[in-house]
Amino acid sequence: MAEIDFDTRIAFGEFVLDVSDRMALDGITALFGPSGCGKSTLLRIISGLEPAARGRVRFGDEVWQDDSSGTFVPAHRRGVGYVFQDVRLFPHLTVAGNLRYADKRSQLAGSQISLDGVVRALDLAPLMDRRTPSLSGGERQRVAIGRTLLTRPRLLLMDEPLAALDVRRKREILPLIEGLPKAFGVPVIYVTHAIDEVARLAQRMLALASGRKVAEGPVADVLARLDLQSVTGRFEAGVVLTARVTGHDRHFRLTHLDHHGQDIVMPMAELAVGDEVRLRIRARDVALATKRPEEISVRNIMVGSIAEIVEEPETAFAETLVDVGGAKIRARVTRSAVAELALAPGKPVFALIKSIAFDRRALSLTAPSQQSPKAADLEADGQ
Repeated sequence: MAEIDFDTRIAFGEFVLDVSDRMALDGITALFGPSGCGKSTLLRIISGLEPAARGRVRFGDEVWQDDSSGTFVPAHRRGVGYVFQDVRLFPHLTVAGNLRYADKRSQLAGSQISLDGVVRALDLAPLMDRRTPSLSGGERQRVAIGRTLLTRPRLLLMDEPLAALDVRRKREILPLIEGLPKAFGVPVIYVTHAIDEVARLAQRMLALASGRKVAEGPVADVLARLDLQSVTGRFEAGVVLTARVTGHDRHFRLTHLDHHGQDIVMPMAELAVGDEVRLRIRARDVALATKRPEEISVRNIMVGSIAEIVEEPETAFAETLVDVGGAKIRARVTRSAVAELALAPGKPVFALIKSIAFDRRALSLTAPSQQSPKAADLEADGQ
């Protein structure tokens, strides 16, 4: 497993980025934070595109920058691939020409990245004969990712690659990005200010605010922290749970999952029995009860206890963290509800989550099963 270690500082007028961290690079690591917090600047420092930065950058056993020894490895010698928000393709070449340009310039011995493999992974075969100005935004970004992969990087940096795309195009590309580390053996550092992209893609995250590190660790742990509301935002705040598919209800088109012995029901998804998936649950989609409700439409009633409450005196709301056994769920409720229900750490509660709150298109598959049919197959077979 690769590791990156940095202790770096750079100033632009009144803005100062001053960040120190050591991260294990396994799969996709998200650099997250609001616009202007220094995410892209840190990415440029890692890549070697900010020579004015001071401090230290180390990748594995290689020192890329160290002021104490006068070491500075230029960008072209770091073995880093950089996917920009603006795709920077050659307009006079076809898609095939753009890919072959990178392929011919980089023939790294031992790399598992091949032209054919990139074309398959990013579904580029139908586009190969087209010139890049004729492509849609999503198609151009797929080609840009492919061309960067064909430089055979040891580390792939992606700077808000989906920011200019609409929701539909994002949903088409997210699964492709998600599969890059496994398909090509390259760790990814992914810059974004979109919490849904973090929840879908990343295993770990580093959160920045005003040029400083405010949190780092597994995505589920960081998103569960109530003290990061100013960074993660109130409207999209939530958590990520891992659950295992246990079956499908063909008649009512539902998928059943198990989370540490508690049943979760969502609209039917094309998943195999035994698959492990990550589910994003937003705090605003969770209600709390102190007694088990009966005869209600909500399908998911999870047993838990209050772990933490943070009230917001300047608003009507409070953030609560509920331990549901093996994980925690956030619920955004009113301060009035906290008072009337006498909510306090340790109090048993029931967390209510509507099945329709789960977005099937945002599911992240963590451990696929190779033995069971998917939901679509179940329906076709009449099982």
